[in-house]
Amino acid sequence: MKEIVNCAAYSGGHRTADVELKDIHEILKDPSQFVWIGLYEPSEALLERVQQEFGLHDLAVEDAHRAHQRPKIELYGDSLFIVLRTAKMGQECQIHFGETHFFVGPNYIVVVRHGSSVAYTEVRGHCETMPELLGKGQGFVLYAIMDFIVDMYFPVVEELESALECIEDKIFKETPNRETTEEIYQLKKDLLLVKRAVSPLIDICNRLMRFDMKAISPDTQPYFRDIYDHALRINEIVDNTRELLNTALDANFALISISQNDTSKKFAGWAAILAVPTLVAGYYGMNFKVMPELEWTYGYPVVVILTLCACAVLYYFFRRSGWL
Repeated sequence: MKEIVNCAAYSGGHRTADVELKDIHEILKDPSQFVWIGLYEPSEALLERVQQEFGLHDLAVEDAHRAHQRPKIELYGDSLFIVLRTAKMGQECQIHFGETHFFVGPNYIVVVRHGSSVAYTEVRGHCETMPELLGKGQGFVLYAIMDFIVDMYFPVVEELESALECIEDKIFKETPNRETTEEIYQLKKDLLLVKRAVSPLIDICNRLMRFDMKAISPDTQPYFRDIYDHALRINEIVDNTRELLNTALDANFALISISQNDTSKKFAGWAAILAVPTLVAGYYGMNFKVMPELEWTYGYPVVVILTLCACAVLYYFFRRSGWL
């Protein structure tokens, strides 16, 4: 995939021209226009060229090149540097995370994608169909992409909720086992990763809404309330799912313990039943010469019958009490 996905200039909410990287500094001289450039895993050399064209800060460019950053927002002079984590559900319920970095200045926005992230071509096309909103500038572009990223989390958390329901069915409708515990642990791990990605969004949206950002026009700031609400909802869903998962883990351990106790009871019951013939056999195995029943014709069948009857009585009482 090419490193420069798209690079265009916009004025009055309309796309005016596709721009070459070397010509961007000329476009930036016109305050009535802004440049929207999309990059995918750019090389260090390309980022250096972008830095020269837009005058980006060294630390922000270094973070954008290395990736693997936590979600954050930083202000460098008149420009903003924002990092967001992207997420999408892959095969076998595996979450694939990526990163998107934003450089937002007075009349430009640079979007850098890393890792498993959906292309923002759809967002660009949607924005270009709304010139009255796109005319608000690069701040609205930032909102549109952030909203798209946050909305991508809803299918992920819904899939995690479905995974929790499957685990609950296994716990309460099937025999508890170690595999269920492993699934619970993996789901807790996935929820923690989503939590780390979503929680900082609340602070980022707060800063974009409440603080004076020269790169964000005042009439664009209210739009970030929508992202703030979505981030809160996702955060609440994750927290609720984690609580239910902790309860499911406790229930799984309790049912495993009950199952082990039931097994121990069965062993104890059968051990008590088998102790009867063992006791009788041991008693008659002693080397005594004077034992009256040894000379009795019916001694052997009577002892056997009494032994079986004693075993049957014990089995009846153990069965009645639920031990067998």
